[in-house]
This record gives sequence, structure tokens and C-alpha cells, in this order.
Amino acid sequence: MSDFSQKIAEISSQLTVGDLLREQALLRPASIALEEGDRQLTFAQLDARVNRLANALTRLGIEHGDRIAVLSENRIEYIEVTLAAGKLGAIFCALNWRLSANELEHCVRLATPKLAFVSNRFAANFESVDSDIDTAVLFGEDYEALLANSNADEPTVTVDPEDGLVIIYTSGTTGLPKGALISHRAEIARMQSSCIDFGLIPGKAFVAWPPLFHMASTDQSISALCLGGKVVVVDGFDVERLVDIVATEEIWWFILMPGMIEPFAEVLKKRNVKPRGIALIGAMADLVPRHQIAQISALLQAPYANTFGSTETGLPPASAGLIPIGTAPNSLSKTQSAMCRCRLVDADDKDVADGDVGEMAVRGPTLFSGYWNAPEANQEDFRGGWFHMGDAFRRNTDGTLDFVDRVKYLIKSGGENIYPAEIEQVLLREPRVDDAVVVRAADDRWGEVPVAFVAANDPSLTVEHLAGLCRESLAGYKQPKQIRFVSIDDLPRSTTGKIQRHEVEKWLTGETAAP
Repeated sequence: MSDFSQKIAEISSQLTVGDLLREQALLRPASIALEEGDRQLTFAQLDARVNRLANALTRLGIEHGDRIAVLSENRIEYIEVTLAAGKLGAIFCALNWRLSANELEHCVRLATPKLAFVSNRFAANFESVDSDIDTAVLFGEDYEALLANSNADEPTVTVDPEDGLVIIYTSGTTGLPKGALISHRAEIARMQSSCIDFGLIPGKAFVAWPPLFHMASTDQSISALCLGGKVVVVDGFDVERLVDIVATEEIWWFILMPGMIEPFAEVLKKRNVKPRGIALIGAMADLVPRHQIAQISALLQAPYANTFGSTETGLPPASAGLIPIGTAPNSLSKTQSAMCRCRLVDADDKDVADGDVGEMAVRGPTLFSGYWNAPEANQEDFRGGWFHMGDAFRRNTDGTLDFVDRVKYLIKSGGENIYPAEIEQVLLREPRVDDAVVVRAADDRWGEVPVAFVAANDPSLTVEHLAGLCRESLAGYKQPKQIRFVSIDDLPRSTTGKIQRHEVEKWLTGETAAP
């Protein structure tokens, strides 16, 4: 093939998120694309507003590759800015409003956005950040005036599928956040992954209640919109509002995070609400007590998603499995996702045998494009042409995968490796346990030992009973040396509902007061 023919073929095969929005506006102009409370936008209205915003951004000096930051609660405008940036080849930076002032300033300085959109709720947070941002636009009258003074013509900027679309900041367990750059190619591949493994079809609604600075809402909102589905935007975990939506909408994937299932189930039962129809529910089953999985899937009459993905990879590498309705699973073995290749490797990047623990290394089109302005991290994590997730798994003889723990969070006890998640899985099988976390404590004899913190829902549960469960299921050196009861509200969590082990560890070292 000649160079000219190859170039034409490459151009002809390109597709971006902005292209897909434009096509949906042509295919179903009157269908509802976005809903927030009483406010609705059709696909035609959404595409016109996105074009107006993109042209306004061009007038403000935003060019291909520039970064645009947003610091806001969930709202329709949040998604509009994402899509407008996409039509210009600009990069949307999703700032986490839960961060400290120091962390927030780090995220802004890392990505050096040229412009920011801010809601009134977080205007003070943004003003405390020392940055070189030229312009900040408040959502509300200023934002609407910006759109009103622009035309709705389609932008003429050429955007490549490999261009960055969004930077999502990873929470991590230590250190400052890193910015994961996700391209148009990756977002479209994530949409395809949702179709193949999770049955996403046009017309189903997605409820964007998790923070839009997190991939749980960003990825799925883009996927649903690009296939002509409605996205219902909710300002956080508003239980009563979410129950109303469950009763009235046909929903594709209703995401529920660890720590949020019990209060949601209580309201469902209290109001005796029957879901109109949900394809699947939940996320991160490894972090959820088994009885809660059975309870909520029965109440919502939908299977529970046995997921394992990340900001960097999307739903892959291991999110294709579903837990049947009403089941409290004994095993949480994962099914590999369709849109990826996986290896389990040792410290020398050699494949481990089935049954041995290895780090998950991934290839595939859903992968992000690397961490923004972090060459050393990228060189380490993409070594050998595979993205190394930092998560340890075992591959079973039937091809399924068992999550073991984070590679970097090992408890080294007397020369043995202990993965805290193995102990947590045993504790979470007990129906009277609502949550559990295992952390390391210094020990004069063994170096480090595991200590478990347990949130119980029944005062009859005893330390002796839990210790007995551990003795039945775990090797002697893996037994927690202490088991302490705490309130579930005292367990510190990330924005995705994960318990932050490094914060719990501070209870043992005395850096923070133990509950």
C-alpha cells in the first residue's frame, strides 16, 4: 500500500467521542440525552449547546491539546464541558472536590489548565488554589452567557482518536494523585467493552450519581450517550432520589459502591419500591459483605457485577462475570474481559504458573495513554510494552482469576507474604460483618503482623468467633494478631468507597486517634 493510500485509510477509520455525539443528534434528535431533576436536554439540544461551548472556548483561546479544568458537583454542564473539550481536541481535567487544598493545588499545577469551570459550591475551594489559570467561569449566569454569545456550528477542528479527552486523577494509597490521561480511542473501546461484557444497548439509562471526577460516572456516561442512551445526573448519593429513579427508569447498570448498599436497601424496603427494570447492579464485589450482595440483588432483581477494572484500564481486565440474583457467593473468581490481553508476572516480568500469585499486566485498546507529566512512573508501569496494574492475582485452571491484593500492600511476617485481602474475604463471609479491613502492625518478633478492624451489625458477634473462622480458612501465619470492632462510619474511605488502609494504619501508630 502506498504512503498516500495508507494515510487515507487511517483517516477514514478514525472516530472520536465528538463524532459519536453528532451522529446521535442526527439519529435521535428528539430523544432525551441528559436529565437532572426537572431539566432535560434532547440529543439535538445537547449537541447544539456543546457546539456553542466549543466555539466559545475557541474564542477564549483554547486550542488543540490545551487543558480545561472543572471543579464542581455532578451537573449537566459538567458533561457538556467534557464533550466540548472533546470536539476541540482539548483535554478535560476532572478535579476532585474532596481533596485537600494542597492536593487540589498539586492537581492543577500538574496539568496546567488554561481555563477552569467552577460551581458556586466550590468557588471558595478554587480561589484558595495558587495557579496560573487565565480564566475561571462560574456555572450559572456566566456559563449561560458564554453559550448565548456563540453559534451552534460544528467546530472544524481535526481531532485524532489518540488525542487525550480527559484526565482523571487517581486516588492511590500514598503520595499525591497522578493524572491518568484517557484518549478518545480508549473511551470508545470502553464503550465497546460495556456492550460486549455488560450488555449495554441503546435506550437504556445510566444514573450518574458517583462523582463525575471518577471513571465510574465519566466512562459510563460517555458510553451511554454515544449509543443514544439517557444519562440521569444526580448530585451524589441522594438515596431518596435514587430510589425514585429505580422505580421509574429502565436502567442499564446501576452502580452501588461498598459502604452504600445497606442504607440504600433500607430505603428500598421501607418504601416497598419495585424496580422498573435494571440489567445489572453493583461494583467491586470483593469489598462487599456476601450477604449484602445477596440482599441487594434480590431487592433490585438484577445480577451483581463482579468487576475488576481501574481508571487506567476501564472495565478490563476482569469484569465480565455476574453474580446471580439472590446469591451470597462462596467464590469471587473473576472472568477476564473481552477487550484485553492479560499476563500474571513475577518481579522479573516472567509469567507465573497457574495457582501462583503474580502481578496483573494488561494490553488492549481500553488502556489509558499514561500518567500526565510523570515519565518515571510511565516507564516503570509500562515496562515491556504491558501496563502493570500493581494488583496481584492467581489464575485458576479454568481460566478464571482470583484477586489477591495490591502488590505494594504486603504484610511481611517472619519472611512470609500475607495479603490483607485474603483475611478480609474470610471475615466478610460472616453475615454479621458489614465491613472489614486488615492492616499491618509492627511486631518485635515477626517484623509485621496483620490486625483486623471489623464493623459488625450484630452485638452478639465475638472476636473469638471471627478468630475461629480465620483458623478454619487461613494458614497459621496469616491469622490476625488482633481483631478490633469499630463503627462502620469510622472507617475512612476513598471516593470509590474503598477503605483507606494507610489511614487505618495511623490508628495503630498513634498518628491519628483510634475510634
